[in-house]
Amino acid sequence: MPPKAKFTKEEIVNAGLDILRESGIESVTAREIGNYLNSSARPIFTVFNSMNEVLQEVENKAKSIYTQYVKAGLENDIAFKGVGQAYIKFSKNEPKLFQLLFMKELPRQTGLEDILPVIDDNYDDILRSVKDSYGLSDEASLKLYHHLWIYTHGIATLFATGMCSFSDEEISNMLTEVFVSLLKNIKAGADNDKN
Repeated sequence: MPPKAKFTKEEIVNAGLDILRESGIESVTAREIGNYLNSSARPIFTVFNSMNEVLQEVENKAKSIYTQYVKAGLENDIAFKGVGQAYIKFSKNEPKLFQLLFMKELPRQTGLEDILPVIDDNYDDILRSVKDSYGLSDEASLKLYHHLWIYTHGIATLFATGMCSFSDEEISNMLTEVFVSLLKNIKAGADNDKN
């Protein structure tokens, strides 16, 4: 008969998440989780087969938290801007989770069209918000999303690494200025293509 689990899966994952938030993913080890739970590492493996399983569940929990931010952003009157602000807010409030999800080394990709769907499960919803809100073609929507993601990711990275911070008003103004300029440029390009 297998030993009775001392901790639930949720308790172990939440312990891993707390350690991640405090010290980063490299600190999420069986020993650290055991210490956090005032135990040895052994009870972890009555629930999980490997530490990789634990780490995957911790990452899934981080993605779930991020998704809550995105959903709140999509509820904004200007959904696409709301998502950008939510992305930056996530990096500010959860810097270690942001670093895990959006600042880790990935296998070589060819472009944003390959990277964004891999790192952000909300990619399609965000892209749809651009297309629906501004009546852009698929190509123009992608172009706008990609340019603004690069800009927004830069601001978010400044927060996540503690290099710089901005007020909510500054962030709103920066995103609006860049968005308006890009949208005007993209629409002008589309008009030129028609002529």
